Amino acid sequence: QVQLVESGGGLVQPGGSLRLSCAASGFTFGRYAMRWYRQAPGKERELVAHISSSGSITNYADSVKGRCTISRGNAKNTVYLQMNSLKPEDTAVYYCNIPFMPGDYWGQGTQVTVSS
Repeated sequence: QVQLVESGGGLVQPGGSLRLSCAASGFTFGRYAMRWYRQAPGKERELVAHISSSGSITNYADSVKGRCTISRGNAKNTVYLQMNSLKPEDTAVYYCNIPFMPGDYWGQGTQVTVSS
């Protein structure tokens, strides 16, 4: 069955960096685009970044553009989110998702907390 397992979150000071990972299994990873979303307390889930199946096309929310980089390793069935210059408003649970696969698959998420 389809599984998504996010990791790499933690507590970081403003201006710091984190690299999130999402390990995927149960489907042909290299055929599907992938996305990172986040959800802050009391707020709706927000699309953060998108990457095409080949990795050649990426898109970002305006709120993270220039600070985050989405990438993927198709040989490792893993999608990454490198986050730099983190701000307190980046605090959220981060999830990966398969946007164009029938069904609605989400991992458990990984908590990112940006605080001094």
